[in-house]
Amino acid sequence: MNEKHILIIGTGSAGKRHATNLHNLGCTLSCVDPRADRLEEAEKETGVQLRGRFGSLSDALLASSYDGAVVASPPVYHVNQSIQCLEHKIPVLLEKPVAANMEDAALLEKIVEKADVPLLLGYTWRWWPSLIKMKEMLEQEIIGKLLHVTYVMSANLADWHPWESYQDFFMSDKEQGGGALLDESHWIDQMIWILGGSPVELMGRVEKISSLQINSDDNVDIFAKYSDNIRVSLHLDLFGRPHEKSIKFIGETGTLVWKVNEILTGKTMDDEWEKETFTDDRNAMFVSVAQEFLEVIDGKRNPSCTIQDGMKVMEVIEAVRRSSADGTSVKLGAL
Repeated sequence: MNEKHILIIGTGSAGKRHATNLHNLGCTLSCVDPRADRLEEAEKETGVQLRGRFGSLSDALLASSYDGAVVASPPVYHVNQSIQCLEHKIPVLLEKPVAANMEDAALLEKIVEKADVPLLLGYTWRWWPSLIKMKEMLEQEIIGKLLHVTYVMSANLADWHPWESYQDFFMSDKEQGGGALLDESHWIDQMIWILGGSPVELMGRVEKISSLQINSDDNVDIFAKYSDNIRVSLHLDLFGRPHEKSIKFIGETGTLVWKVNEILTGKTMDDEWEKETFTDDRNAMFVSVAQEFLEVIDGKRNPSCTIQDGMKVMEVIEAVRRSSADGTSVKLGAL
């Protein structure tokens, strides 16, 4: 058991999940949220007796010391809150994305380097067992040389948090850093992680095309080119039903398809697939992230997903934004 005092900043869905997992791993918790009702909900719904409840981060930092902090607030607050923690020499687990824009992300990168305090970035799908296995299979060239990848993330926003109106969810608000491009940048990170780096060129469209009552983007389409002739198509939307998360890898000798808890392998011209099934619960990857964060705090390991990884994702995000605005292809590294 880890008797560490962890500060949870933001007690929405992500914050409550982290609070529950860290409590189950033996930690003592305090929480920050400007809404008193959210703090009460966090304590009631998680069953965790909080050491402290605070309406602001500055009050929390004055009141006690902490072994670590989880920044689980909307993206627009990520950089400022992370910096405050790092300046107090508190290791940070930062929910994705790094920031709402590249300028703020670059500021945080400098602070992390200067502070010499660890920051673990929560692109949690990196800890998902079937994706780890998929990456290994690609490295073993199970389907020969990889040529084309298709990512699809399609899920209606109104279904995400059935306990609240989606119009009140930060995802609906562009000013808070909501929208498909930023929040579902998990899949941009997955592209970079699985393919071993960033594309050299891309085209993208970022749009609001559905009747959802939001002012953030709900549709993103990206076409990316890699230097070794791999092509990637990536689609994100906030209006699809049924929900879908899938990745299709086409190689010279076959195809791999990932669907959350299964991997399909096809190597003939017919619709014949070998299937490997996994039984992992979605919370498993969040528990794995929490376990790694505690090891990082103890100095037993370095973060496996770093601020530099997050900056690569932000570079792609900015390239997609520029391409969408200008209607042209954008070369990475030229931003």
